[in-house]
Amino acid sequence: MDEQRIPMDTTPSEPSLAELLQVRRDKLQELCDKGQDPFTQTVFERTALSSDIHANFEAMEGQTVRLAGRILSKRDMGKAFFSDLSDRPGKIQLYIKIDHLGEEAYASYKKLDIGDIIGVEGTVFRTRRGEVSVDIVSYVLLSKSLKPLPEKWHGLTDIDSRYRQRYVDLIVNQDVRKVFEMRSSILKIIRETLDSKGFIEVETPVLNTILGGATARPFVTHHNTLDLDMYMRIAPELYLKRLIVGGLEKVYEIGRVFRNEGMSPRHNPEFTLLELYEAYTDYHGMMDITEEIFTTCASKLLGTTELSYQGEAVSLTAPWKRITMIDSISEVTGADFNSVASFEDSVALAKSVGVHPGKTDDCWGKIVNLVFEEKVEPTLQNPTFICDYPVEVSPLAKRKADDPRLTERFEIFIIKREMGNAFSELNDPIDQKGRFMAQVKLREEGDDEAQMMDDDYIQALEYGLPPTGGLGIGIDRMIMLLTDAATIRDVLLFPTMKPL
Repeated sequence: MDEQRIPMDTTPSEPSLAELLQVRRDKLQELCDKGQDPFTQTVFERTALSSDIHANFEAMEGQTVRLAGRILSKRDMGKAFFSDLSDRPGKIQLYIKIDHLGEEAYASYKKLDIGDIIGVEGTVFRTRRGEVSVDIVSYVLLSKSLKPLPEKWHGLTDIDSRYRQRYVDLIVNQDVRKVFEMRSSILKIIRETLDSKGFIEVETPVLNTILGGATARPFVTHHNTLDLDMYMRIAPELYLKRLIVGGLEKVYEIGRVFRNEGMSPRHNPEFTLLELYEAYTDYHGMMDITEEIFTTCASKLLGTTELSYQGEAVSLTAPWKRITMIDSISEVTGADFNSVASFEDSVALAKSVGVHPGKTDDCWGKIVNLVFEEKVEPTLQNPTFICDYPVEVSPLAKRKADDPRLTERFEIFIIKREMGNAFSELNDPIDQKGRFMAQVKLREEGDDEAQMMDDDYIQALEYGLPPTGGLGIGIDRMIMLLTDAATIRDVLLFPTMKPL
């Protein structure tokens, strides 16, 4: 019996990546051989952007425009092409017809690749299907794309690749581009809001010789000329308060800070922090400013203060809830930490609501804070100011006059996470030195997140710091909220990642 014949698969195989790369380099070499090296092109003067044409089509119809951008698609119709051209604000359809462009230029256009950057000149019109388009009469290749973009319908979908190759992510994912445009707008609104109140923007050192302003583990670097180890700042606080001493009265800084700690959907080792300080006010004044910053950004950016974050409703409409830490614990668990004074009784009360203190939770204040973090924080969906923190966890905040166990401090919580931290600033140099000494003792006992003694800052306080309110807002978390981003990496252009 004859063997059964199996028909051979005659379907052409997809070209490999190496073959695609070589084809593009061959096209580049062909252009160079003709004296048309695209990388020698310099200025291309544009007269319009894609958004201008879409927004003002009736006024621009029939006008000649010059556009530049990246080719995102090519659709061959025989003696005509349609292409999508992408520029910063969006994209627009190009109509490329052999009769209008000429045979030679048309043949050259057919050899262009998806991803090539071109400048075009043409007439604004609307196709029979109603698509706003530009009928081009000339084009110039401004830059040759030597690598193919991800498949056009699926885009760059691998999460790790999107973060590592943000430049490609921005090309193929329009929504990603919008997030970072919104980020820029949010920062602009914050600056406008503070500037209108008489604040001035300042810059303070990123390289510090003393660790301070927050409780965090630092990055350490070395200054070669001074032969000195230095710290990347974990907060600009102590420098900004020096400026209040100096009489500037209202200052703010928006800048990067660095904390050598864990990474998570809400944490990146470097992040953007807004810190502001205002003389002659307190933490109540900082609550008012916090509300105004968030509600102004939401209103101007989104047109509403009623939001949805990851499918859950969030209302930023003022006024926001204000409650003490101890009262919030009582509200959620029924436990009243005002009713216990001793360390032993506070441990027993914590255990009664299912919280088990560890070795470092060695005083009433730390236990109160621990119970809040475990039991209350996960319940705070809508904006809530949690006020009056224990002094043991607030080394830079002023004590409450009527209860020296507590400080005039608040944290603002939205979507079950901390968004900001504020104090009535401690301006008593004697008290501040004592708290620094307690922090130094913690460092000596192995706590590498504790603060250091800053003698120069104590000296500044001795000259006199007026009553001052101070506020810090984590800009990245705020942007996550306003852009409905699930992770902090979605709002950082280049998040920290381990090399491949």
